[in-house]
Amino acid sequence: VIEAVDEALGLGERAGVPVHVSHHKAKGSGNHGKVAVTLGRIDAARARGLDVTLDVYPYTATSTVLRALLPGWAHEGGAEATRARLRDREARARLVAALTSGRVHGVSQPDGPETWDRIVISTCRGERAFEGRSVWAIAEAAGRPAAETVLDILLNGGLDTGMVVFCMSDDDVDRVLRHPVAMVASDGEALPVDDPDALGKPHPRAFGTFPRVLGRYVRDRQVLTLEDAVRKMTSQPAERLGLGDRGVVAEGAWADLVVFDPARVADAATYDEPCRPPVGIVHVVVNGTPVVADGRLLGARPGRVLRRGRA
Repeated sequence: VIEAVDEALGLGERAGVPVHVSHHKAKGSGNHGKVAVTLGRIDAARARGLDVTLDVYPYTATSTVLRALLPGWAHEGGAEATRARLRDREARARLVAALTSGRVHGVSQPDGPETWDRIVISTCRGERAFEGRSVWAIAEAAGRPAAETVLDILLNGGLDTGMVVFCMSDDDVDRVLRHPVAMVASDGEALPVDDPDALGKPHPRAFGTFPRVLGRYVRDRQVLTLEDAVRKMTSQPAERLGLGDRGVVAEGAWADLVVFDPARVADAATYDEPCRPPVGIVHVVVNGTPVVADGRLLGARPGRVLRRGRA
C-alpha cells in the first residue's frame, strides 16, 4: 500500500496533474497501521505543492468480484478464456496453487479458516444459496478444499459472483477519516430498493455509508465533529469534482438538502441484512424538489447528470 501511494503521488508530480486516492485503506493484518505512513507521504506531497486528496468508506470490509482472487494471467483473453481455464485440469492446478500460496486478494494470509472465513459470498446468480456464507463454510459443507471451492463457485455460479472481505482495521479507518483532506465515499453501487431480496447480500455500504458516519463516527464515537463530517460529505467532494454552487447551503446555490435528526440518525444496513434503509433521515430535497418527506420516498426524480465544472 505504501508503494502504491508513492506511485500515485509520483505520477501526479511528474505529470503535473492533481491526484485523488480513492477509497484509501490498508488490507490485511500485515498492512494494518501503514496508513500512518501513507498519510504522511500525502502530507509531504501537499507540502511540496501537489494537489492531492483522498476518500474513504466507514467499514472494515471491502467488496469486489470473487474473480479478483485469481492471478492476472487467469483473466487474459476475456471471460470465455477464464471459464476454459477453470475447466482445464492443468490450468486449474495452477490456479489452486496460486490461491493457496499465502496471498489472497493481494494480501499475505494463511491458507485456512483464518482467511477463507473472512471471505463471504455477497451475490451469486447461479448459486443463490451461497449468498451470505463464507467460502470456508461452503467448502466445509461440500467437503472440498477452499481454493477448489472458489473455482467451483466461479465456474458454476458465474464470473460476476461478488464477495465481501473482512480485512481492515478500525483504527486505520478512524485515522483516514480524520485526515483533513479525506472525504467520505461509499464505493458502492446504486441498488434498487423495490426488490431487495433479488440483490443477494451486497456490502451494506450501498445503503448505510453516510448515516453510519453521522451516527457511529460522529455521535457515538466522536471520531469526527458533526461539522467536519457534513463538510466531508458535501462541500469538500463537490469542490473537488468542480461542481459549482453545490454542497453548500447558500442563497443562489442548488437546493440539495438533507434534514436529519442527529440524535437518531444511523445506518440500519448490516452484513446479514445489507439492504435495510437508514433511520433518522427526515426530509431530502434534490434540485429544490422534495424526494423524501417524513422518511417516505415520494417517487420524484429531479436529479440530472452533472458535468465537471458545470452545475
